[in-house]
Amino acid sequence: MTAFSTQSRKRVLVTGAAGFLGSHLCDRLLQSDPDVEVLAVDSLFSGTRTNLEHLRSHPRFDFMRHDVTMPLFVEVDEIYNLACPASPVHYQFDPIHTLKTSVNGAINMLGLAKRTRARILQTSTSEVYGDPTVSPQSETYLGNVNTMGPRACYDEGKRVAETLFYNYRRLHGVDTRVVRIFNTYGPRMQPEDGRVVSNFIIQALNDHPITVYGDGTHTRSFCYVDDLIEAVTRTMGMVESDGSPINTGNPHEITINELAAAIIELTGSRSRVEYRPLPQDDPLQRRPDITKARALLDWEPKVALREGLAKTIAHFDRLLGANGGRQAAE
Repeated sequence: MTAFSTQSRKRVLVTGAAGFLGSHLCDRLLQSDPDVEVLAVDSLFSGTRTNLEHLRSHPRFDFMRHDVTMPLFVEVDEIYNLACPASPVHYQFDPIHTLKTSVNGAINMLGLAKRTRARILQTSTSEVYGDPTVSPQSETYLGNVNTMGPRACYDEGKRVAETLFYNYRRLHGVDTRVVRIFNTYGPRMQPEDGRVVSNFIIQALNDHPITVYGDGTHTRSFCYVDDLIEAVTRTMGMVESDGSPINTGNPHEITINELAAAIIELTGSRSRVEYRPLPQDDPLQRRPDITKARALLDWEPKVALREGLAKTIAHFDRLLGANGGRQAAE
């Protein structure tokens, strides 16, 4: 890592910076304010340097390989804490490490914020609602989470992180912000991350069967990454905040069958749909109530699903081409 300049610029720390959302956040911060310097931190457990390669020579950008489960001693003005594997493939690979990243990572970043008097934002998740029994889910819904299920390492880790943020604010006066992120998609998703959008696109581009878990009638609400990052930065920029969580996502709900059909159409694929058993604790419905985001942030998603899917498909098409082209259909 190179040293930050000595000019009086705002120094912003982004943890999990080499991930899908983290890399887009770094882009937005550097593009939106010429007086911002970004320190990008990532252990590269699930993130990849490729996502940040285009920023390597940027004069206001630095990268540090560091695991947030260990303390970090730097001087910063703002902290965006995104560090944690977010796809089932990654967070279930080492569930204990996932829990440590959420819990110990939150403790370490909150400690840093307390010492430096930095404003800090936690990216929480709609997974704190578990398999919801109400729809849409508002911030006041307490959730339906299986503490011993395969997803609990992520769900419960994020729930504890929110509790830590609340208590550091209450006891130590730390300026905290929390956003609960619902399903987000876009360029820089990893091809094998196990998320439904990336899975379907890769399968469709290769004319492979589209694997739908369950009967395909369960629903999700998909938010394009540019819209999501706008919500996150607006939350950090709020002059006044009580630190309570804000849902960020797209309230437009579709079935998984409808998503598969849209991707097959947009890719011109010859893929057919294959149904497989639904994994344990996989939510049957996921839709955010964004009333609070509309009121406090003057925000709602602008990118339509088909537009966002087209941009994401183009990204994966280029990626497959760079890796030797599409595979032959099985």
